[in-house]
Amino acid sequence: MKGDRRRRRKARAVLLPDTNPRRFLVKRRPRLANLTDYPELDFADYERRLASLQSVLQLIQQAYLGSSERALVVLEGWDTAGKGGIVRRLGWALDPRSFKVHPISAPDEHERAEHYLQRFWRHLPEKGQIVVFDRSWYGRVLVERVEGFATEAEWRRAYREINEFERVLTDSGVRLIKLFLHITPDEQVRRFRDRLINPIKRWKLSYEDFRNRARQSDYVVAIEDMLEETSTKFAPWYLIPANDKPFGRIAAFCILANRLGKGVSLKPRPISPKLFKQARRILSLSAADIRRAAKKADRRMRSKHAPDIDRPVLRQDRQM
Repeated sequence: MKGDRRRRRKARAVLLPDTNPRRFLVKRRPRLANLTDYPELDFADYERRLASLQSVLQLIQQAYLGSSERALVVLEGWDTAGKGGIVRRLGWALDPRSFKVHPISAPDEHERAEHYLQRFWRHLPEKGQIVVFDRSWYGRVLVERVEGFATEAEWRRAYREINEFERVLTDSGVRLIKLFLHITPDEQVRRFRDRLINPIKRWKLSYEDFRNRARQSDYVVAIEDMLEETSTKFAPWYLIPANDKPFGRIAAFCILANRLGKGVSLKPRPISPKLFKQARRILSLSAADIRRAAKKADRRMRSKHAPDIDRPVLRQDRQM
């Protein structure tokens, strides 16, 4: 009898790590040394949520096509923090015809002769596009500041220039999402070691990675200054604790789905009358057949691809 009662006991809800976008919003100067909460996500939960969020982003991308919507994602973070992993998983989900990635490296001789923001204007998203900058114009107040490639007057002035630049973007209708991936020094060392040992990842490792680490304290100050000075109401920063790669990716995807999909209808567009007429003739389908199939597909899409991305997910653990 006792065993039967235990089996009939109701399922216990276990709260998964909170990935609500508001949790990561930078509203004041962060102290990176004070960040101690680095949640972990079970791999099975990660795969399930990643597939769901990728499907949501597919629907958002399709909703952008043929519209005036356009978006720009800025990815910044420590070396090995996981920017490339996020880019790859976006690339697996989105159609490359309207999804573009621009990896930003040091400016060439021609670009150094121009204003540092000039080269980014060339790659801004067109209508219907989602564009990712893997590193960005924030190099002026990070690596150029710390390594001495910009004078103090130049990098201090850059805070105002960047805020004005981003204001122009958002005022013109660009959805701008800025993500900073933070990992601890110990986790970075572990990932450096993994890259050095793993032949497949070795290409990611460079001399500059170790040189930058030697000036880590200077970078911490520069990052905190950057987040404080440039997290604005129209273009806020999201600071993601990314020691656990699955958690960092899901947190980033939740923020992207939330910001890119805000106010966007994910309902499939109706079939145009002209196309509908041709389909009926060529496919030998009646209007009722097409309507029934469309309703069934719509129900399947809603149940599979529309999770509540603003709330933590509950997992049901049954006690036996």
